[in-house]
Amino acid sequence: MSTKLESRDRPTQAHATAKESKWKGWSVMNRRTFVCTTVAAAASSLVVPAAHAQPVPKAKNVVLVHGLFADGSCWTEVIPQLQAAGLNVTAVQNPLTTLPEAVASALRVLAWQDGPTVLVGHSFSGMVVTEAGVHPNVSALVYVAARAPDAGEDYTALAKTFPTPPATAGIVFDGDEGRLSEEAFLRDFAGDLPEAKAKVLYAVQWPFQKALLTGKTTEAAWRSKPSWYAVSTEDRTINPDLERFMAKRMGAKTIEVKASHLSLISHPKEISQLILEAAGQT
Repeated sequence: MSTKLESRDRPTQAHATAKESKWKGWSVMNRRTFVCTTVAAAASSLVVPAAHAQPVPKAKNVVLVHGLFADGSCWTEVIPQLQAAGLNVTAVQNPLTTLPEAVASALRVLAWQDGPTVLVGHSFSGMVVTEAGVHPNVSALVYVAARAPDAGEDYTALAKTFPTPPATAGIVFDGDEGRLSEEAFLRDFAGDLPEAKAKVLYAVQWPFQKALLTGKTTEAAWRSKPSWYAVSTEDRTINPDLERFMAKRMGAKTIEVKASHLSLISHPKEISQLILEAAGQT
């Protein structure tokens, strides 16, 4: 077996009162600020990187990165399908400590790759894909129900412009270590999986450090690399509309899967097909 396991701007919408929403009575400065901010944000959200119009390089390698509440084994349903297509597959063991350390773990694996490589991230690891994806070996990016910030963007602030997903309330901390409660894991993270399978995944959940959540990307690889995105329409961990917003903003080739946050486990065929497309194998 060739698999190796290694260690908005969606503008913030002013919720004005009926009185405040009328132009009458607004100062000239308020009008100018509102118009400039709205136009600038709208223009930013409509940017589609030129990279997406380019032909997709044929890749022979795939590097998979897991997110929070998981480990590298979460890709076990996808890996065999990619291997059957003749791809070399490596699953990174994301340390979930800090963003720089998580990125470094992915970069080490990317450096091993011989030739064009598709970099795939699930959930939080979209941050890793966005940062590490500028590596010269990376030919394409795939986001699976994943975060996709712009360079320097405060993802937490972006997420707050959408309704908070239920799983957020299920995060419990022991000092600086965080994990998802069993109830939240089964209901809000792995809601479309058989309970017995979801409990196995809960048992191997790897804790994350609080410091991980404070990191910001300094790169936005999706601005220069072709990108694909799989939206989970029944997601209770990341708001599906936030996923759609990020996918549209990056100009990603997008599919929607009727799945929980764990579409890579409940719908591995669709996720594998998306990765194969990004690898130029279809």
